[in-house]
Amino acid sequence: MTSVDIIYDKIHFRHDPKWTGRLGPPDRGGVILCVACVIEMMESDEIASVRKSVALSGICGVLKHCPGALRELLLLDHRVCLHFTTSLLGMLQTVQDPSTLEQVIQVLAQLLLELQNEQYVGYVLEEIHKQLRDQSSLRGFLPTFNFLGKLVDSVPNLPQILLSQHGPLLERLCGALRYPDEVLKASVFYLWQRVCGGAGATAVQSLPATLRESLCVLLLQSLANACSPQLTINCLGLLKQLLCVEELVSVLMNSSCNPYQPDADPETQKETHCQALHLDLLAGTQPSLGRCQLPLTLKKLLLSGDEILQVASVQCMAGILVHSPSQYCAPFIQADVPEFLFERLSCCSEVLLWSVYSCLLLLTEEPLFFSQCHSVYGIESLVRSLKEALKLTNLEVQKQGMLLLTEILERQPAGVRLFPSGPGFVGVAEAVLTGVSASCLQVATQAAHAATALLRLNHQSSPVQYNQLERLVEAISSRCTELPLPSSSHRRSAGLRKGAESNSQASRAGGFLLQALVCFGAACRLAELCASEPTLKDNVFTAPSKQSQDGSLESLCVCLLRGCDTVCIPTVIRQCEISPNSQVLQHFYSILSSLFSLVPDLMPLLASKLASSGFYRLALEHKALFCAGNRNPALNTACCGFLLRLTVCLLSQRGEPEASPHPHEPEEDVEVLLRSSLSSLGGRVSDWPSLLSETPGLLQLYEAPGPRASQYCMVLLLQLAMHHGDRLLPESTVFSSVVRLLCSVQEQGDCPPPAWVLRAALYLLAVTQDSSPLLQGAPLNCLTRTLSSSPSLSSIYAHHPPLLRFVYGYPELAQAFGPQVLELWLTRRSSGLRPEQTDGGEGEGKEAEPDWNTEQDPETTALLALMEKCPTVIMTLLGMVCTREAPVAERALGVLAGFLRGRRGCEASLCSLLQPALLQVLQRLSLEDSLAPGQGTGVVDPLPLVLRLLCLMQTNMEAPDSSQQDDTHFKLLYHVSNVAGKLKATNTECLLPALSYLYCCLRLSPPHCSDRAVSMLLANTALMDQLQAVISSSSSSSSGNPSISRSSTLLCCSRLLLSSLVTLQHTHSAQVHKRMSWNLDSTVQSITFGKRKTDSLLLGSSLRLLQALLDVDLESAVVCVSAGPGAGPRPLGATDSALYPLGTQGSLRLVTTLYGLLLQRQELLLSVSVNCLGSLLGFLQRRSPPTAQHVVCQPWCRFLLYSLLNSGESCLLHPATLTLITLMLRLGNGTVLWEPDLQRVMEAVEGRGLTVLGHDTIHALRLLFTQLQSSALQPPPTEEHRRRAQTVMESLCSHISAEDHHSLPTSILCVGALASS
Repeated sequence: MTSVDIIYDKIHFRHDPKWTGRLGPPDRGGVILCVACVIEMMESDEIASVRKSVALSGICGVLKHCPGALRELLLLDHRVCLHFTTSLLGMLQTVQDPSTLEQVIQVLAQLLLELQNEQYVGYVLEEIHKQLRDQSSLRGFLPTFNFLGKLVDSVPNLPQILLSQHGPLLERLCGALRYPDEVLKASVFYLWQRVCGGAGATAVQSLPATLRESLCVLLLQSLANACSPQLTINCLGLLKQLLCVEELVSVLMNSSCNPYQPDADPETQKETHCQALHLDLLAGTQPSLGRCQLPLTLKKLLLSGDEILQVASVQCMAGILVHSPSQYCAPFIQADVPEFLFERLSCCSEVLLWSVYSCLLLLTEEPLFFSQCHSVYGIESLVRSLKEALKLTNLEVQKQGMLLLTEILERQPAGVRLFPSGPGFVGVAEAVLTGVSASCLQVATQAAHAATALLRLNHQSSPVQYNQLERLVEAISSRCTELPLPSSSHRRSAGLRKGAESNSQASRAGGFLLQALVCFGAACRLAELCASEPTLKDNVFTAPSKQSQDGSLESLCVCLLRGCDTVCIPTVIRQCEISPNSQVLQHFYSILSSLFSLVPDLMPLLASKLASSGFYRLALEHKALFCAGNRNPALNTACCGFLLRLTVCLLSQRGEPEASPHPHEPEEDVEVLLRSSLSSLGGRVSDWPSLLSETPGLLQLYEAPGPRASQYCMVLLLQLAMHHGDRLLPESTVFSSVVRLLCSVQEQGDCPPPAWVLRAALYLLAVTQDSSPLLQGAPLNCLTRTLSSSPSLSSIYAHHPPLLRFVYGYPELAQAFGPQVLELWLTRRSSGLRPEQTDGGEGEGKEAEPDWNTEQDPETTALLALMEKCPTVIMTLLGMVCTREAPVAERALGVLAGFLRGRRGCEASLCSLLQPALLQVLQRLSLEDSLAPGQGTGVVDPLPLVLRLLCLMQTNMEAPDSSQQDDTHFKLLYHVSNVAGKLKATNTECLLPALSYLYCCLRLSPPHCSDRAVSMLLANTALMDQLQAVISSSSSSSSGNPSISRSSTLLCCSRLLLSSLVTLQHTHSAQVHKRMSWNLDSTVQSITFGKRKTDSLLLGSSLRLLQALLDVDLESAVVCVSAGPGAGPRPLGATDSALYPLGTQGSLRLVTTLYGLLLQRQELLLSVSVNCLGSLLGFLQRRSPPTAQHVVCQPWCRFLLYSLLNSGESCLLHPATLTLITLMLRLGNGTVLWEPDLQRVMEAVEGRGLTVLGHDTIHALRLLFTQLQSSALQPPPTEEHRRRAQTVMESLCSHISAEDHHSLPTSILCVGALASS
């Protein structure tokens, strides 16, 4: 025999050559195999075991690498094939060498697979059965059983064949389990495990009952007495397979597991066991722990140190309990299995963790689990385990652990607390928080379910951990914002792309949202319960130092409110837009209802926001969609409760007179009516007009809330919804429906509607009048009688802009109710002002000005429209300014101010009406010397109001001419200047409008009249002292606060007035009686280094004053310019001496600062910055031309121009940009180029057209093109450029007067109480 060929040379010569073949690929020669040689070698006792092993190894190689080759040789004669198989089977009994036996088993199993014939498999099984039957002892059958196990693993259908055709062999295999050798029993149990596992539960049930029961008894005996790990593992493997059959579970749980007695008759033992089992089953009782030893056996395995055994033991427990927890839990609980299961939770094995979670989950279904306090014992271990499990990647473990925690929290009896102290609750809360934040949505959903159970009152520790509850709410709210809830458009596209996947994802998201809402509702209920318990609300037993750590109930309630506002509402609305769900909506509206009792102080804001967001319509639509026909009563109740609380909250808001009930009408009456009527509003809102037009029937007359309760309820809901911008019905439909309802009440002779119904009806009629026809005849008379039936107009008055137009739109209503409505209008409007707007006191805390912005105030707009129709109202309001108390007087002044500002100009007729009246008031105040605020007379001091009105009138006056500069105007200027000089510097309330009026008079006076004005003001030394005092306090008044205060506004106004005085004094050479001092260095320092901290108005006023002084070369008769204490004498250098006191460095810093301000492109600073830059460059040009050329030739000039020209069309055609270009052209530094600079300007002008440009822009363009005609550009413009420029210039000449201004046109801009040019 060679090393590669499987032949035996000594005997091979006598064998027929047909049994010899070369097996393998021809290219490599293959292996020569003689079947006859192999058979003789295997049967001969003279052949050494080593030789046999080598031959078997070669056969294994052939079977592995040459499939089918050996089969062809063997199938030449069927008898030879059987003989070869029999020889190998015989070797299993005779060979002692383990390695050779292993090769025999391997060859025999591969050979049967190679033959692919059930006949040979059946032959082998019959031969094995004969061997078992003929042998009196099982000694030496271990290789046979190992071979059977390997054969069952190799042949897929062999378990079914064994169970269906070889019952006697299975009985022999069952009997082999009584053999005391554990290795042999382990092999047989493995075989049974593979047979039962491969055949399935149905096939196992087909076994004879006696065989099944014997197998169960022997299995339990072996498992209980097993010493080797292999036997234990195989027993557990078979046990798991048997536990899949419910009948065998009953047998196993009712087996006593008595140890095997070899001397006893097996049939007697079996009969005794079956009798005990049948007694238990007939009695219908659970197996007792004394007879049922399986829980104890599994418990023993659970305590072993082998993780594999622990996993198998726990899985077997779960396999038993899953069939009937109520029947099988008790023995395990009595055996204290839960205690040891909780101990196993400290492991790191994911399989063991999942198994223990599942087993404990089944045990929690038995009340005995909780009554014996296993939950209390194991909750800490479970929490620790959950924290570690949530760090793993196995999502099934996390879900199972959260499910177990949820079940324990839900089933725990209220009398036994799981978390008596704070640390325990904190631990479980942290675990739930981690679960909610898990990446898997299913884990997060289960964690939210656990959070819901945790939010029960009986689970709260002492003291209550409000901070942990708040963290739970925030975590769930935060997770809701991450839900993949697609929009309707995304849903359509997702349906085309990934139907099943997107539906599954949306379903998981919807499941989490529903559970999150349930959790949110549980948190709200817990907050309500804690609020009702003083000991829980205040945590009275907590040390003050730890109360902040534990949180407070108030912070929890605010957190709930915030989460609902920012997360729940948007998420649910977005979800319901796609697929509304009744369960989600039920919890949603219940949550909204609960919020109204949590934070009462914030409920008005929440109610207003809900109403303005369309929640009246939303709730009513959901009621109609889901609750019609008595469907979904729980949702109907939730919707009605929400609408009731929302309505009552809106009605109780005292800050809205139009929405609050009359003091003599208790809110309880309205609430009773709503409570009884809301549930009956089941139809759609579109059906309400017909319901409002109905006349109550006979049965309705005797209803408890009244015959028209439902109709009044509809009117109230319509009014509240419309007041907050939610129009449930078209306006014309609402108008006609309300009119018909009021007429129906009059015609039927019913009791007049309550005042709150009349107020709602009047409000609806007022706001819908524009979309409805005018009332005439009977409906108008009916409305008049209905309104007259009210005890007082204030009880039905609704403060809203359309009400004025509605009342004054009908002469009958105006005559009867007009004056009262106007008085109520002013009273209610003034009561709504902020305290700092109505208080006339002084000081920094009362410097806010009333908001008179008519463009943003629809209420004032309505009254202004009325004033246009009735001019006498103007004098009435002016009388209120001087005679009424502060709130009403302030409101009247605001209306007059809005009236003046809303007009393009103050006409002569209006000025002639107002100026004499205002002059009389000032003269009277001068005679009475009443220059201080009111002396407690109960009437507001009219001086600040009159000064404000004068200032407003002056700023809104039409372009003045000589005809308007009459004696009245100069008398007003004289009196105001005297008043300003006599006031205290701290009286900013009067001083600010006075100085602002003086400034406006100077800026708006034509040149031939301004000389008188400036001479009058310069002669008033008291006024000059006042200006000096205000400007000298600039260091204390100007703060880094970016918002401008009244004192800062006064400083701005003083600077602007002083700048006008400097300019006009220089122009007219007016005489100066009092010279002021001004520090140049501090001003330049603040402009250069403090611009980031300085308000824009303060910065602009400083630049305006600096511009005026630069225009006069810093040498003015009005102002003495000082360089500061550290500046020293005039320097010796020629340039610095010429530029003194500004100096070269100061000039350059100022230029850089102005460039920076222009780059910021702030609207308030653009014009003043470029004008100041022009004055500065003019100053440099006059004093030091080289310095001026040096400044304009710097690259920064080109960069500045490039930035402004490329900042959009609005900046390109801004007057400041155009003036800057003009300035650069005038200096002739080559900074401005035809292309692209001027070409872009011309293209922008040609593209937009002059008709849409403002007056200042057109004026700046004219100056630019005028300068362009006299400037020499390099390279020079082309003829096309010149032609286009000439065309633009001709168009400009038709839009602007011939007067040439050297700076931007002056206009007055009002910012608060400050008038700025």
